[in-house]
Amino acid sequence: MGLFNWFKKNKQDEIKNEEVQNENIENEQIQEVAKEDKLLAQTIAEGEVLEATQTGIEEKNEALKQEIQDKTDEDQLLAQTVVEKEVLEATQTGIEEKIEALKQEIQDKADEQQEEEDIESFLIAQEIARDLEELEEIEQEMAEISEALEEVDVKEEIKKKHQILEDLEETKQEDVAKEEPTKKGFFAKIKMGLAKTRDSILNGVEQVLGGFSKIDEELFEELEEALIMADMGVDTSVYIIGKVREIVKNEKIKEVSQVREVIVRVISDILDQDTNELELKNPSVILIIGVNGVGKTTTIGKLTHNYKTQGRKVLLAAGDTFRAAAIDQLKVWGDRNDVDVIKHQEGSDPAAVVFDAIKAGKARGSDLLICDTAGRLHNKKNLMEELKKIARIVHKENPEAQVETFLVLDATTGQNALQQAKLFSEVADITGIVLTKLDGTAKGGVVISIKNELNIPVRFIGVGEGIEDLRPFNAKEFSKALFE
Repeated sequence: MGLFNWFKKNKQDEIKNEEVQNENIENEQIQEVAKEDKLLAQTIAEGEVLEATQTGIEEKNEALKQEIQDKTDEDQLLAQTVVEKEVLEATQTGIEEKIEALKQEIQDKADEQQEEEDIESFLIAQEIARDLEELEEIEQEMAEISEALEEVDVKEEIKKKHQILEDLEETKQEDVAKEEPTKKGFFAKIKMGLAKTRDSILNGVEQVLGGFSKIDEELFEELEEALIMADMGVDTSVYIIGKVREIVKNEKIKEVSQVREVIVRVISDILDQDTNELELKNPSVILIIGVNGVGKTTTIGKLTHNYKTQGRKVLLAAGDTFRAAAIDQLKVWGDRNDVDVIKHQEGSDPAAVVFDAIKAGKARGSDLLICDTAGRLHNKKNLMEELKKIARIVHKENPEAQVETFLVLDATTGQNALQQAKLFSEVADITGIVLTKLDGTAKGGVVISIKNELNIPVRFIGVGEGIEDLRPFNAKEFSKALFE
């Protein structure tokens, strides 16, 4: 019994110890799991902190990037504002310089006009002083005569002589007033008429020259473009600048300001080349040709006045039988100049009108026959053939006559006038150009194009609406008026 109890107790102790060991193992396992759970929880917490930190860093990076972009935009805007300010300041400076230049130009013109007026006033004062001296001499002579003529009412005689002197003085002043435009001459008239053309050519040239500090190829290209824009024509502009290049190179010109004088010199040389004054012998025939609307009939009226004042006996032929009222218009000019007009019915053969006019001119002893023709469009071949027919009749019926064919061009059409001249020169022997309406256009540079490209002399130019304003073309006066 004792052994069994010992064995039982011993067994129970073993079981108890085993249970204690198992419980300790379980506790250790539980503690190990708890440590792992704690470590996992700590790891998870640290991961969340890291993620939050990374998110914060990314947000800060984005904020920093945005701040840098905003700063860059502000810098660009500031730079653009600075540039715009500089441009505005430069523009303002340019405008102020232009205003000052215009003020100076106006002042120079005012000074020039004042100087001319002062010279005229001085000359008038000198003339008045001479008249006063002459008047004093006459009064002295009258006083001597009055002493010798006791029976004559001296006071009345002196009064009459004073009245005569006053009348003479008034007449003299009227004559001076009438002669003043003549004294100024054609030069002043043409200078005024060419003002727009002069501004068109020289303003463009001077604007180009003002933008360069040295002479180079770019300057020549800009000048060439300026001349083309001034309606000088491409071929003529290229020729002019080519000659300018040669002169600048040969004369070793370095200053940009001197190029203007070279351009003026080249253009003047073109106008002066092979110029000879028109001299009409008796008898002579002038054919007036050109397209509609250029002023052919008016030109005939002014030419008639011009030649009649020279003492020539003029006869007109109304060869424009196509245009309505053209015959009546020429008849008005004939009556105004007191010359006869040979005419047929409207729609008649123009060649027949010219034929009768030649016969009438011979019978009446006319020195000059001026023939009007219908306005011919250069694309109408039949009208051109009609022109040739008229020319043949003139040469056949009046072979001893000097024949001139004047092409009338409207200066306001610019380079179109040059094209008309080229086309008409293909079908007619043009001996001269009449350029009308120069006073109302900035395209007078076409004169230079015509002279340079066709070498047809300009015989007359119109610088006004008056009957005296169609005047013989003088190349030197034209150049001087164009560039002074």
